[in-house]
Amino acid sequence: MGRTSSPAFRPVTTANWADFETLFDGRGGPKACSCMVWRKGPDGKAAGPEKAARRAAMAGLVAQGTPVGILGYLLETPVAWCAIAPRATYGKGLASIQAGDSGLNLWSLVCFFVATPYRNTGLFSALLAAAEAEAHRQGADVIEAYPVAPDSPSYRFSGFVPNFEAAGYQPVGREGTRRVVVRKPLR
Repeated sequence: MGRTSSPAFRPVTTANWADFETLFDGRGGPKACSCMVWRKGPDGKAAGPEKAARRAAMAGLVAQGTPVGILGYLLETPVAWCAIAPRATYGKGLASIQAGDSGLNLWSLVCFFVATPYRNTGLFSALLAAAEAEAHRQGADVIEAYPVAPDSPSYRFSGFVPNFEAAGYQPVGREGTRRVVVRKPLR
């Protein structure tokens, strides 16, 4: 990690909800979306476009015990986020379920955020490995992600294709013109 200590990773729960809010509301954080753009709220519907509605929907999912993602910590300070959750908890904007997916416990990685001072320290790779471990612990058979090329002008929060290929993910399709759908079996 270079200038950082060893990271610790924890799933978001009601016990560390304040850490989620701290990270998301911090400088450069994804405060407007609360990682609810593609996700279904606790009522099974999409959250509204307003920041408060999205934050409330995410808090509702966490309160229900729905897996939403993991936080990365350095010295007990939240510095990174990864949305890792069952594919069924997402709605629009993700790749279509493919033939042969029936019966699979498919999880999706849709978003990464690393606070600016901790970028380019290897934290992304550690975050990806921790997300895989959490999905495996929760019974996932396969993880699907939606990265883009490093020069993509948008969707950069989804990660970059070479990072996923280096971690053993294989391309299985495309979602729109920029996102590549990649998968990795866990079992």
